[in-house]
Amino acid sequence: MKMNEIGRSGLRVGEIGLGCMSLGTEERTAAAILHEALERGVNLLDTADLYDGGRNEELVGKAIRGRRDRVVLATKVGNRRVPGQDGWVWDPSKAYILAAAKDSLRRLGTDYIDLYQLHGGTIDDPIDETIEAFEQLKTEGVIRAYGISSIRPNVIREYAARSGIASVMNPYSIVDRRGEETVFPLLAEKGIGVIARGPLASGALAAGRQPSKGVPDYELAELEALRAGLGTLEAEGRGLTQLAIRFTLSQPVVAAAVPGASSREQLLQNLAAADAPPLTEAEAAAIRGMSKANRYRLHR
Repeated sequence: MKMNEIGRSGLRVGEIGLGCMSLGTEERTAAAILHEALERGVNLLDTADLYDGGRNEELVGKAIRGRRDRVVLATKVGNRRVPGQDGWVWDPSKAYILAAAKDSLRRLGTDYIDLYQLHGGTIDDPIDETIEAFEQLKTEGVIRAYGISSIRPNVIREYAARSGIASVMNPYSIVDRRGEETVFPLLAEKGIGVIARGPLASGALAAGRQPSKGVPDYELAELEALRAGLGTLEAEGRGLTQLAIRFTLSQPVVAAAVPGASSREQLLQNLAAADAPPLTEAEAAAIRGMSKANRYRLHR
């Protein structure tokens, strides 16, 4: 699998990672998917303390025991559960981030996190305090690098200007091209890598998973027409799933795509994109011609 550096962090990852949110809570099933991913060359595993109330981190931690040196482990922080209350509250405070990092280390069964990501963020956050927390964790050796997971251009601009983030996790797919407008050019200029989530748009761009509803900016009929058009670019070894992931990876600023997988079949479909040829400039342009150049409407 092609390897890329995440920004200027020194972290080298395979171009296709695994988004772990879809693994479920059954240990045997999750472990089988994780082990197969690692055996097939995946080294970037992305989880979060929020997923299944911390259970996801526990499952990832158990699965990588004895293999920690082969994994670039990414997790997230910022959504704090309050005992006795449903849901969670947003807490980007320094005190919470420092405490939450210890809890993630315990669940993951490790003494360091490769990439620690703020799981959201608003322009009204105490951003300097949040940055202080990540910088302290980095100085202490608890984390190797840090980033943010955000869809808000105004927040991304602040962290790009004021912090040492290595990465921004951002949705990017054939049907969600918002990052092309403002975010990707800025991050490329700053040497910050993109970790692209949602390259298959929750299955809307996956082979064999006929969507039953549209996605943002696309009615179902528009989505079906798009899928039909993309079929003209499919080739041996490059079906719809692989075509969609290769489109996401066609952006030079994208260090890795992290599609999720809830089954071995989905995992193998995703990883087949690593063996599919990169899109030519003409193919990428054709896909852009078929899809919409989405624009951010909020948080600009």
